[in-house]
Amino acid sequence: MEGDAPALADIADLCGRIAANIQRVIVGKPEVVRVALVTMLAEGHLLVEDVPGVGKTSLAKALARSIDCSVSRVQFTPDLLPGDITGMSIYNRQTTEFEFRPGPVFANVVIADEINRASPKTQSALLECMAEHQVTVDGATYALASPFMVVATQNPIEMDGTYPLPEAQRDRFTTRVSVGYPDLGAELAMVDEHAANDPLDILRPVVDARLVRSVIDAVRRVHVSPEVRQYCVELVGTTRRLPEIRLGASPRATLQLVRAARAQAALAGRGFVVPDDVQAVAVPVLAHRLLLTPEAQASRRTAVDIVRSLLARHAVPAPGRGH
Repeated sequence: MEGDAPALADIADLCGRIAANIQRVIVGKPEVVRVALVTMLAEGHLLVEDVPGVGKTSLAKALARSIDCSVSRVQFTPDLLPGDITGMSIYNRQTTEFEFRPGPVFANVVIADEINRASPKTQSALLECMAEHQVTVDGATYALASPFMVVATQNPIEMDGTYPLPEAQRDRFTTRVSVGYPDLGAELAMVDEHAANDPLDILRPVVDARLVRSVIDAVRRVHVSPEVRQYCVELVGTTRRLPEIRLGASPRATLQLVRAARAQAALAGRGFVVPDDVQAVAVPVLAHRLLLTPEAQASRRTAVDIVRSLLARHAVPAPGRGH
């Protein structure tokens, strides 16, 4: 792959190699890996939510190590302060001036481990970073690295010592994914291959930050027809009118849905988005943004169920390239 504008076929091949690399660590979860790659190509942020021990942090580390770029990891705890993430100004006695010491957020890939174990004040330190790719400390603004991606893990909110993420922060995450338990065959393979050695120790990068930047630029140019744009707007708009939903998806969700659909099309080697691309990313992009009514929760309906039923009954635009 040469130059700054990789071909779509090259992007699909490259992402296939990254996926194969990650699947050396996360066995039997191709759908989870696909969502992680879509998020990266969409220049977004990934929230990995599940019970302990299913590979949330391993997924984040495997994705980070598959890219030859700067990586930092922050273990979120109740006593973590915002400055521990963004950095802080420290007084230099020799120069008699305050100097900014960058925090771990100044990296290409930031792994926020167990993000919901920190207080809401500390969680909110990531808001500006994720939305604007910059940090403001003591009135000075500092740009973050490019590409920049936050991969956060969180335990279910029913577990001890967790704080639910504020709605504003959940909305900053492009996608949410649950790893889930492996099937028996995948778990047996994991025991055979991973019991003696940690596969993360031997994982090597298959792409560098410069190439990721050029791929992201190429994905931005994937064509979205007016019909598909209308389809995305109508899907998101419907979530605001459903009786089962107390808070629907925001306009930011519409933008993220279109970006993720572009990335999904690029993964398939296409230069244009079709409705199938939108449907393939709708659940991970929309479900975590919806707040259900108490009645819907009492009937054991989930946001994932509602998004799937919405896709099933919503009119799909006619096929075509939309040129």
